[in-house]
Amino acid sequence: MSSPDFLTEDLARAEICRVGRSLFERGYVHATAGNISVRLTDGFLITPTDACLGTLVPERLARLDLEGRQIAGDRGSKTIQLHRRIYAATEAAGRPARCVIHTHSTHLVACSLLADATGGALAEDAELLPPITPYFVMKVGRVPHIAYQRPGAPEAAEAVAQAIARHAEAGRMLQAVMLARLGPNVWHDSPAAAMAVLEELEETARLWLLTGARPAPLDAARIDVLHQTFGASW
Repeated sequence: MSSPDFLTEDLARAEICRVGRSLFERGYVHATAGNISVRLTDGFLITPTDACLGTLVPERLARLDLEGRQIAGDRGSKTIQLHRRIYAATEAAGRPARCVIHTHSTHLVACSLLADATGGALAEDAELLPPITPYFVMKVGRVPHIAYQRPGAPEAAEAVAQAIARHAEAGRMLQAVMLARLGPNVWHDSPAAAMAVLEELEETARLWLLTGARPAPLDAARIDVLHQTFGASW
């Protein structure tokens, strides 16, 4: 599978700020929650720690080398360690990510709180949402629900990397995970593409919460049609 092109650093800086502002203005993030990173040919860009995604400045984004050491900009978010594990795991799986977005999106966190009522005893194969719409299947796919760890915990990064590898072995390329009680991490070829995954994921969570009767998921036959017609993997 061919690798997606790297963004130039100037374009990556502009896109991080544009996407951050869009997410903030539409309520996908609030206050200083959330972060965005981009993988460059020779390192990473990531939003600064405690930065508001709605008011990012291109020149102040944190610039890091391939080892995660900061070389310029404001102090980078501590979540770079998790992002680096996602970049490495997706590359090993054969579909390398070029951007990772983390938010605390309201409907997704609400779904996590309901599903994690036991306080962290999630099974390794737990998923956040069933396949209730065709576009969730096609545009997002499965979303492993990662058991709660404190923000920035290395155990969470390890669990995410293992989930990516486990699903890749089953022929599924993940584009998102849900950190219990914290929020989703989504990834794709660019900030714009990663934002689209987040939008579809949050909309699916909103639908799930709005339909109190809990709609039945698409059955295996219907999912197979999506696979045969659109190449969707579930």
